[in-house]
Amino acid sequence: MPPQGDLIRLSATEAVDLLKAREVSPIDLIEAAARRIEEVDARINALPLRFLDRAREAAKRLPSTATKRASQPGWLAGLPIAVKDYNDVAGQVTTYGSPIFKNNVAVASDATVLALEASGAIPIAKSNVPEFAGANTFNAVYGATRNPWDLGRSAGGSSGGAAAALAAGMVWLASGNDLGGSLRIPASFCGIVGLRPSVGRVPRPAANPPFDALWVEGPMGRTVSDVALMLDAEATQTTGDPWSRPPPERPFVEATQSPVVPRRVAFSSNLSLSRIEPEVGAICRKGALSLRSAGVDVDEACPDLSEGIEAFQTLRALMFASVRGELVASHREQMSPDIVWNLEKGLGLTASEILRAERIRARIHARMIEFFRTFDILACPTVAVAPFPVEQRFPTEIAGEKLQTYIDWMFLTFVISLTGCPAISVPCGVTASGLPVGLQLVGRPHDDYALLAAARVLEQTRGDMGNPLPIP
Repeated sequence: MPPQGDLIRLSATEAVDLLKAREVSPIDLIEAAARRIEEVDARINALPLRFLDRAREAAKRLPSTATKRASQPGWLAGLPIAVKDYNDVAGQVTTYGSPIFKNNVAVASDATVLALEASGAIPIAKSNVPEFAGANTFNAVYGATRNPWDLGRSAGGSSGGAAAALAAGMVWLASGNDLGGSLRIPASFCGIVGLRPSVGRVPRPAANPPFDALWVEGPMGRTVSDVALMLDAEATQTTGDPWSRPPPERPFVEATQSPVVPRRVAFSSNLSLSRIEPEVGAICRKGALSLRSAGVDVDEACPDLSEGIEAFQTLRALMFASVRGELVASHREQMSPDIVWNLEKGLGLTASEILRAERIRARIHARMIEFFRTFDILACPTVAVAPFPVEQRFPTEIAGEKLQTYIDWMFLTFVISLTGCPAISVPCGVTASGLPVGLQLVGRPHDDYALLAAARVLEQTRGDMGNPLPIP
């Protein structure tokens, strides 16, 4: 067995290989994670809810199922993971980052967590989130999560606690979900990998509108191979999610083991939508062009997404209102003004506004299909800005351009959510001040496999970005 201090340095793939070979036990990894959390999380505040005793009990029960599941794609063999505090773990609190739900104890684990547990994952903690949704992780229940690369900076959101825990070596994998960038933005800010898979690839909790196609569940890890492994663990069909589908015939990890190099990649620094920080654009352009060393043709191009900002604002507000709209009347004073604004926007939508948004989305999807007749992958920055001060609720301007709402700065991810295409954020460089920057890769509809392969090729061309916190 590797020395205890080295266990947290392992990738998830390496840790699972050791678990399968019985060179380490789930308890070994739980204790290694517990020590690391105790060592660093007082500074970061990524995992405020911990249930290590529950995890230890789960580890004791695991051997009874391990033998018959060991060869299953995605079998995690007792790997400790973090679960986002928007997901239910049986017997634990799910706050959604809101004081309204600070005492909300889940009776049962939700579909996403059940899929992971069935694949041998052991949840050990809940990761911090913004209130209900958002891309800077702070709330009135647990406070703010800080970026391990710079404790004065935001970890992004809404999967900010998950990304920070991964970056700081507290866990090997973490669950996330994504409406407008909640997997991809914190992945970029924290220098890890976050995948927004195709709709239906991972079963979703029943708490969300069952026929919504904007919100997805997905994996987060330190490497592309780790994310592929977790996607294999999560991918299953359930009756509770009408979009869910059976696992693919080929495991996703195979896409990263001998990745097929994409033929043509299109790069755009801003999707022709709005301004971005010049340094972010330069880093991402360099990252995209690095694919040429693997034999990829990289050209400047992007589909017409010009109506996407308007359509997403409408459809996001509609979903917000459908899930939490009733809270405005009963709990307005307990919610942040940004959330109240978004809920009231959704409650006030007219039929014509909703129809227009749906028609725009249909046009965008058609343009993406046509675009992918020429290109295999679309690449762009994941976020228009580098990690900003953690005390700042959200950026109010980019490169001198004033922003109108608290989500405007997220446009590079949320317009991609509209397309229905899978997308992944992969680390591609750091700013002059040492802050991570991610490159977003977008794949053809339903082709998560080719997207993971392209992400692995990018990872190979860019090299290892290292650990943000020195690990003794």
